[in-house]
Amino acid sequence: MCGGFTCSRNALIALNSLYIIVALILIIVPPVAKSAAYVSSMYIVGGIIACGIFLFAVAIIGLVGALKHHQVCLFFYMVILFLVFLIQFSVSIACLALGKEQRGKLVKASWKNSSNGTKSDIQKGLDCCGFDANDTTHPSCHEVQCCKTGENCSDCKPCKDKLDDVFYQGLHYSGGVGLFFSFTEMVGIFITFRYRNQKDPRANPDAFL
Repeated sequence: MCGGFTCSRNALIALNSLYIIVALILIIVPPVAKSAAYVSSMYIVGGIIACGIFLFAVAIIGLVGALKHHQVCLFFYMVILFLVFLIQFSVSIACLALGKEQRGKLVKASWKNSSNGTKSDIQKGLDCCGFDANDTTHPSCHEVQCCKTGENCSDCKPCKDKLDDVFYQGLHYSGGVGLFFSFTEMVGIFITFRYRNQKDPRANPDAFL
């Protein structure tokens, strides 16, 4: 039966090893994407790297607690994991429940607050020009594929509808992945709670850990 000390310990090690792998991906991939010119915004790159570093730190705490059966590390690991679960679960549900009207407002606000570099990346990536027909503040579209000649780029469609589709897919993917990791966090909390209250068979049998 997988409920003993060794099984709980191995399960925590496996779970935190998974978190470390995900954290390393979050830390390594953004700079590569930045250097390859897939992403030009340092705010996006910095935000993803910060999330990766935070996840890496939490996973290290959990891994140390699991390997050493360290009560303090395991306690703080549970508390942090629970707080992350609450935030991640709430955000995931919000992503999946966001309606078309709310999504449209979010898309418009995101475009308005984006830098010209980010807008230029969007225009080239989605092959569009400007947010809508009334947008006159967008960056030049001459590098966009649909804009061959002329100042008006009349063959290019606005980015609004394409951005809405991208946001819809992104929100649903993010919500689904967020719910999956929320489930793993609840499993991690449950295993950690059991593991903290179990006796280490290698230790003094008279000492309760």
